[in-house]
Amino acid sequence: MSHQTKKRNLLSILALLMLFGVAGCELQLPTPAPASYTVPEEQPIEEEKTDDLAVVTFFVEIPPDTPPGEPIMLSILDEVTGLALNTQRHTMDTVDETHYVLGLPLPVGTVVKYRYSRQGGILAEEHISNGRPVRYRLYHVEAPGEIHDVVTRWNDTRFEGSTGRITGTLTDVQGGAPTPGILIAAGGAQTLTNSAGQFLIEGLPPGTHNLVAYAIDGSYATFQQGALVADQSNTPANIQLTPTSNVDVTFLLHIPEDTPPGVPLRMAGNLLQLGNTFADLSGGINTLASRMPVLSQLPDGTYGVILSLPVGADMRYKYTLGDGLWNTERSNDGGFVIRQLIVPDSPMVIEETIDTWHAGNTSSITFDIIVPENTPMDEGVSIQFHPYGWTEPLHMWHLGEQRWAYILYSPLDLINQLGYRYCRADQCGHTDDERTPGAFTSGQIIQTSPDPLGLPDTIEAWAWLENELPQVDVTDTPIPPRGSNFIAGFEFQTFHHPSLIPYIPNALDDMAGHGANWVTFTPSWSFTRLDPPVLELVTGQDALWPELIRMVRQAKDRDLNVAIRPVPHFPTAVDAWWSSAPRDFPFWVSWFDQYRAFALHYADLAARSGAETLILGGAWMAPALPGGTLADGSLANVPQDTDQRYQALIAEIRERFGGTIAWALPYSEAITNPPSFLNDVDQIYVLWSAPLSDDPDADPETLQAEAERIINEKIYALRLIWKPDSDAKPIILSLVYPSVEGTFTGCLPDPFVDCLSPEALNYPAPDLPLLDIDFVQQAKAYDAVLAAINQHDWISGAVSRGYYAPAILHDKSTSVHGKPAGDVLRYWYGQFLREE
Repeated sequence: MSHQTKKRNLLSILALLMLFGVAGCELQLPTPAPASYTVPEEQPIEEEKTDDLAVVTFFVEIPPDTPPGEPIMLSILDEVTGLALNTQRHTMDTVDETHYVLGLPLPVGTVVKYRYSRQGGILAEEHISNGRPVRYRLYHVEAPGEIHDVVTRWNDTRFEGSTGRITGTLTDVQGGAPTPGILIAAGGAQTLTNSAGQFLIEGLPPGTHNLVAYAIDGSYATFQQGALVADQSNTPANIQLTPTSNVDVTFLLHIPEDTPPGVPLRMAGNLLQLGNTFADLSGGINTLASRMPVLSQLPDGTYGVILSLPVGADMRYKYTLGDGLWNTERSNDGGFVIRQLIVPDSPMVIEETIDTWHAGNTSSITFDIIVPENTPMDEGVSIQFHPYGWTEPLHMWHLGEQRWAYILYSPLDLINQLGYRYCRADQCGHTDDERTPGAFTSGQIIQTSPDPLGLPDTIEAWAWLENELPQVDVTDTPIPPRGSNFIAGFEFQTFHHPSLIPYIPNALDDMAGHGANWVTFTPSWSFTRLDPPVLELVTGQDALWPELIRMVRQAKDRDLNVAIRPVPHFPTAVDAWWSSAPRDFPFWVSWFDQYRAFALHYADLAARSGAETLILGGAWMAPALPGGTLADGSLANVPQDTDQRYQALIAEIRERFGGTIAWALPYSEAITNPPSFLNDVDQIYVLWSAPLSDDPDADPETLQAEAERIINEKIYALRLIWKPDSDAKPIILSLVYPSVEGTFTGCLPDPFVDCLSPEALNYPAPDLPLLDIDFVQQAKAYDAVLAAINQHDWISGAVSRGYYAPAILHDKSTSVHGKPAGDVLRYWYGQFLREE
């Protein structure tokens, strides 16, 4: 059999494996190869790649207060291994005291990620004018060229000069549609375009900056141009991007003989669909193993995968048994391996060989564990390493029944001692082995060795996972069906981390299995500055546009209706943030501009994703409403035209989103006097967190009576505002109860933050009282409120807030995932939605 024929046979087998769902990406972010894919007769097989090189000359001007005599370096960054982990530093040549130059040969088509460094006694990195570190600059190598940069300041110096800014709009050259989620880089600063394709980069020193627009998934060709920024001025930049087409690229891989058989072998890369989060994760890592494509093992022992990739994209990648740092392929000389492919415009095959998984004289460590029988198998078991701080968790390998293992090969050559711990669903710090819980443990410790090490272990119990849960009886009462228009739903928690994304499909399955017909997503932006306020998307803590579009699609695939409730993140407690704000007229002008952009962004997301409802408002907005007050009762000094501003915003949203617009109002004494702009919304979403009793042993009748009183005396007043009944707005009760003993208010550091916030997940939380977990109280509270809802047919729905997607946690949080309260909801939802 010829070499070419053998490859075609292997490719045919690989195509069949992909057709039946064996190969491909575990997260399914990469576009799968079409089922009809066949290998063209003349398809090239590339065994060695050669690149056309172009010399790029980097010129940089450094601040005049830079300490003299210290080398200035150009740092070429590796986002696959980790921006902090595999940097190539090149010493630049001195032109004069503040100007340096360096020429580097780079492959044509490369998108270089780099920044400037200074090597004194301690390495200094460049920062932008507001003090943020420069993540990286971008340069697209199209031909030999020059790039002129200005370092604004170093991390150990100050910036005293004036600045300007660049604003712009990105659109698709073919249809003129805005392009959201495009990474914009200039002058060391970065941002992402909003739903209208708009961006703002400010704090740039005067001069010419290289402005780059980069699609994180390669869906558009990279654009760059010089942008001249003047002192205290705005530079407009309206850019048209060219969409790319996709091409199937087949990767065939030969592995080392000592590779463990049958373990997942992944491809880590620099694109979103290759596991890059474009966020700075724990330990300087940027990629996540759970989001990487998984290769399939072929009959001859080789591995392969077919990926649909954007033509022209600069693809950096490596093969790994872990993530971009742990257990990656290494070269025979011990170095990290980073491969590069400028994606061609026609299908091709790339055949490659891994040299080794090992590096140096340190031998492997085998972790072999037995987990408790109550371990949920769909969550998986993870291991987390602590070489200098915790890095991101890795999936362990399931050997059958309760046994899991992981063999660690590298980078053990770089460390002498290693901390480690086990958890579930990649959520270390929350779902831990009970011996090493929380954020402040160093885990178990092992010394590396030139001899192979084996670490058999048994996990006796998981933190926050009980063996047995109490059964809770539901109220025995006739339940008239409400019909399919009744909203029976779950709302995800507002906390976000990129590792949550792979677990959303399982969470949606669980919600649908509990009888829900609605799901509410809670995407976010973050306040990154107070005066003037800046509300923007921050990678790593706010979900990306393509991730949210995919989540809505996944919900739709399960016949779930979708609501979008955007909620911002604050750097401090919400009340403290508002109290610290100047709240003068210039502040409020900026605040309303920021909130408008935030609301319109998610209105556009709802429209383009097919979501049915957009929910604005929330308890955090209390100071910004007409007549708004702070937590201490003092006036927030909002503008007199605040009501008109919200009316105008709602009208603007209706021009872009044709679905239902709801407003979230917290339950409070003031709920009976809502602002008049609520006349313009379609639905009221009441954030119910009212305690039902101070007595943990209160009987169901007492709890239901209190729920009835609250509905009749407080919430019914909302219905009476809009008359006649034909104009009444649907009212949805959005419920949240922690599984703790005692009243609801004792659980939370802030009444508007759910118990699964980062603060509440510390073990124990430093600022929270120690509370006894009581699943029965949570379940009884849900049953009481749902029984009260059953008595009022004017209530249009019920939603359980604070659902934690990745794993079951039998903790004090508001999440009902895996708790008796979930069973209560399953019963009531099934009854409400049953057919007549």
